[in-house]
Amino acid sequence: MKVGVVLENENGLDGNVCAHFGQCRFFLLADIDKESKKITGTRVVPNTAVHGGGGCTAVDEILQYGITHIIAGGMGMGAQAKLAQAGVEVFGYSGSVRKGLEELMNNALGGLEGCKGHQEGEGCH
Repeated sequence: MKVGVVLENENGLDGNVCAHFGQCRFFLLADIDKESKKITGTRVVPNTAVHGGGGCTAVDEILQYGITHIIAGGMGMGAQAKLAQAGVEVFGYSGSVRKGLEELMNNALGGLEGCKGHQEGEGCH
């Protein structure tokens, strides 16, 4: 599986998951072998769509990398719907990127609720 993680900074596996999907400056792309539950490769890429019209534009940005799963601290319902339509599973996590990926591999992560402000019409994360 190919997992996208929204990053607070360029620290990759040693960084933290960003709280706001559309405002993250970087994505970590992690290739994971589901059978062995091991990370087989990673790379950090910039989010060139940082809130360029809302988090939904960031969806297009990360989809170009062929992700199958995404981990974020928060995400609006519009972005979640767009990812679901593309067949990408969305998971919520706050804290260490490395720990979040470990929890994903162990099926210990849940989904994300839509951000309260976004439910009131303030746009996507």
